[in-house]
Amino acid sequence: MRELDLAAFFERNDAELAADAAWPTAHAQLLEQLESGRLRAASRGSDGVWRANTWVKRAILAGFRRAEVEKVPASPFPFFDKAAYPPRELSLADRVRLVPGGSSIRRGAHVAAGVVVMPPAYVNVGAFVGTGTMVDSHALVGSCAQIGAGVHLSAGAQIGGVLEPAHKAPVVIEDGVFVGALCGVFEGFVVRERAVLAAGVVLTAATVVHDLVHEREHRGEVPAGAVVVAGSRPASGAWAAARGLQVASPLIVKYRDERTDAATALESALR
Repeated sequence: MRELDLAAFFERNDAELAADAAWPTAHAQLLEQLESGRLRAASRGSDGVWRANTWVKRAILAGFRRAEVEKVPASPFPFFDKAAYPPRELSLADRVRLVPGGSSIRRGAHVAAGVVVMPPAYVNVGAFVGTGTMVDSHALVGSCAQIGAGVHLSAGAQIGGVLEPAHKAPVVIEDGVFVGALCGVFEGFVVRERAVLAAGVVLTAATVVHDLVHEREHRGEVPAGAVVVAGSRPASGAWAAARGLQVASPLIVKYRDERTDAATALESALR
């Protein structure tokens, strides 16, 4: 099969794509390159900034628009989903430990060798999960989310998907990050390498992270090596003050050291 110039192919509008007989080939090559890691929905520039690969996200969206809902055979009952993105079938050659119990990895998701997926968990289309990462029970890796190597996504962690708009960078969890139980990271937030999110921390585009170590505020990202806990601060206004009301406010209480590394050694034991 001749390898197409996918960037040029998918930069066209829907009408042009619909009229091109090479569509099935282009879509198949898109899935294969996403799954192999040759293509990614976002990439980190030399300046450290993560940017969406807009044409890749547009190509994924085109697959949804072109596909019909079809029956997906399964026992004891079937599923019904867009035919372009069925569940991905792994083999022993992929060297992914997919533990029985109801997890699913969608086509078009890259899951590197050495990844462990505990049930039930879900990895959506366009996502990238780096080598040696643990995706624990009830964890979600949303569409186009970028998860680095050696990451631990604890039970119930929700890594949001950002498929639309196509130009918007997805959520990024860099190498060596520990994401605690029931954490949520959404709306293109970036968690830099080796950071630790304690249980229950929620990060969105509007979240202000208060750094108690360096006495500053962070928006849109957690710095490398930061240890973040769920905190609170007084809500503004006299009415809120009179009632002692608080709003959530994640706090950086320290930066990662040898003692913190020892606290996260459970990941190695689980392997």
